[in-house]
Amino acid sequence: MDTRTPLADANQSQQHPGGVRLEVAASVLALLADRTRLSLLERLGRGEADVTTLVEATGAARPSVSQHLAKLRLAGLVTTRKDGRRVVYSLRHGHLRRLVDEALNVADHQIGALPPHD
Repeated sequence: MDTRTPLADANQSQQHPGGVRLEVAASVLALLADRTRLSLLERLGRGEADVTTLVEATGAARPSVSQHLAKLRLAGLVTTRKDGRRVVYSLRHGHLRRLVDEALNVADHQIGALPPHD
């Protein structure tokens, strides 16, 4: 039985038919559809951080932040490294940072009634 998640195979999805690629993309977007996870990813887009820093950045409770980070890590969107006793999180790749930035840019346009552009 294959225990890998569709998100963990994202790098190989370009070799598969469009259906698999769309499924993986939809899974990524579904993970982004949570305010706390989006906030975590936005903060990690500015550089690596530990849980304490991420709790302060998001304003969410520590257990909630830890649970969201676990989901993001299992999905292969964030990576970890040990720094002494601390666990430091970072985005797995720049594509995710750009995706979050673009989602926030769309929000800025909708909030500010800004004109569309390319």
